[in-house]
Amino acid sequence: MLSVNKPIMKHIFKSLYFQVVLGILIGIVCGIYYPDFAVKLKPLGDAFIKLIKMVIAPLIFSSIVIGIAGMQDTKKVGKIGLTSIIYFEIMTTIALIIGLVFVNLIQPGTGMNADPASLDVSSVSHYISESREPHSFMDFIIGIIPDNVIAAVASDNMLQVLVFAVLFGIGMTKIGQKASEPVLNVLQSFLKVLFSIIKMIMYLAPLGAMGAMGFTIGKFGIQALSKLGMLMLSFYLTCFIFVIIVIGAVLHFYLKINVFKFLKYIKEEILIVLGTSSSESALPGIMQKMEDAGCAKPVVGLVIPTGYSFNLDGTSIYLTMAAVFISQALNMHLSLEQEITLLLVLLLTSKGAAGVTGSGFVTLAATLPVVGHVPVESVALIFGVDRFMSEARAITNLIGNSAATLVISKYENSLDEELLHEKLGSKR
Repeated sequence: MLSVNKPIMKHIFKSLYFQVVLGILIGIVCGIYYPDFAVKLKPLGDAFIKLIKMVIAPLIFSSIVIGIAGMQDTKKVGKIGLTSIIYFEIMTTIALIIGLVFVNLIQPGTGMNADPASLDVSSVSHYISESREPHSFMDFIIGIIPDNVIAAVASDNMLQVLVFAVLFGIGMTKIGQKASEPVLNVLQSFLKVLFSIIKMIMYLAPLGAMGAMGFTIGKFGIQALSKLGMLMLSFYLTCFIFVIIVIGAVLHFYLKINVFKFLKYIKEEILIVLGTSSSESALPGIMQKMEDAGCAKPVVGLVIPTGYSFNLDGTSIYLTMAAVFISQALNMHLSLEQEITLLLVLLLTSKGAAGVTGSGFVTLAATLPVVGHVPVESVALIFGVDRFMSEARAITNLIGNSAATLVISKYENSLDEELLHEKLGSKR
């Protein structure tokens, strides 16, 4: 009996899934019982995310250029891009509406009777000042054009890297195969090296998850959860319903796959995001997983990086729920007209929010003044639990972008459905 179980146990202990779960649990225990020590674990989480960020920009650039150059058809590139944007807009609009509906049904902020004058805004002053910088549509358009590509890569501005990569890829299709082939060979070898580096970095994922989770619990404490627990429960429930019902329906009716089998397939990436609160930490892994599941490399290279800026379902749910919760807690309830205005504004402001902790908070602070009577300083009310909600935001964003890649791959006839069902262990 022992000889049978030993190899199984060895396999479990060696799996990244088990190691990340263990890291998260150790982080939680340290945060609860040794908060001072847990706070000091923050550099572990920060270092892991920085290591991942180190390779993301060159990874996205190489993947997109190889994909576009491999197509040799700029019309197809444009078609995939347009299809992606339309799909993203539909899904984020549904996410915003669902967040608005659920926060009105559950009313998590009603009865808190918070006094705006008593809020400590010192902890959120940075976010407030950042949100007050002018951000018009033209600012957004100009902002995605890099001053130079090196600066874009150095500052981790994914939209700017994306724009340059698309232009570079299209440029390669214009100069002909003979001229572009040497560059393409170099980029393909470069991409293999990047994935080799990522494989080494992922060995540190359990430590990164432990450090990030330990810091969160140790810094803000379980008491932060109890004070604003209703908002957290409402938000997690809404994200769960969105993933299972909305994304689940899309996967079931369009691709004939079970959402739970799909979630099981990407479980390692979900756990990494849970531990680090950053969907960027799982970007390299999820791109590889989507390719392994039968999605064409060009589609993966275009859809996922674009989705990280335009298809943030979890962030969309968070923004509507947080804004209405604050108005409920301050007894400054929004009228139907104000909620519709909030929804329309968030259709724009929710785009371009990065997949890292804190970006949703800045967007929330920038959007609140639109509804008029709710003071922007009131974002301090949820600052203590914002970090706890970032896990659900990032996981929902990750799942949404993964599902989008499958949907758009099938729509573009770039999906090996036999391989997909094989990987998911499902019958057609």
